[in-house]
Amino acid sequence: MSDGGLYYIQQIVAGIFAIFLGLSVHEYAHALAAKSQGDITADHYGRLTLNPIAHIDPVGTILLPFILLLSSGGRVAYGWAKPVPVNPMAFRHPRRGVFIVSLAGPASNIALALAAGVAFRLTYLGGPSGAFQPLQLVLISIVSINLYLAFFNLIPIPPLDGSGVVSALLPVELAVEYEKLGRIGMFLILALIILGSLAGFSIIGLIIVPPARALRGLFTGLPY
Repeated sequence: MSDGGLYYIQQIVAGIFAIFLGLSVHEYAHALAAKSQGDITADHYGRLTLNPIAHIDPVGTILLPFILLLSSGGRVAYGWAKPVPVNPMAFRHPRRGVFIVSLAGPASNIALALAAGVAFRLTYLGGPSGAFQPLQLVLISIVSINLYLAFFNLIPIPPLDGSGVVSALLPVELAVEYEKLGRIGMFLILALIILGSLAGFSIIGLIIVPPARALRGLFTGLPY
């Protein structure tokens, strides 16, 4: 196998590890935030865990990320996990709780990307080659993919986390109407992905790639 082929496989493997790690941390953060606000539903259903098996969604955790990883050579992936069950009525302050729980997932991905970025900078002091190279590849994958996950989930289309943030900030009457989009939200997201592929460019990518790349450069010190 050529060096290029081996590096491609290494990128895919690192990307798979990063996507499962990122989605597990994301859903764990939702469950932990919900519990902190007074709702133990996620804990009751075994979702307050970093075990990725508890969070797998066949399309969002496996199919979509796998296609994106293959098509990008392991550089780009985003998706979603099985939603954590949350009962807002159990929150001590329901609207504030929704805001906090919705932000917890993307915030955890950004925090994980920052930690991996710091570790990457420490290993990169000696340059990109040497004994640290496999570790550097894993760390940069964690940074990149977690930033894509964070900004993808902040898109304000129900049921993505960005919709929870928007809903918590809207007047109650408008929030109720806005949340009805959740019935078709996932179909809308998949339609945007498919239409973007047919058009030859990623519509969602236009939204999430610029901020993800900007933070990637800030966290790792690498050019785009």
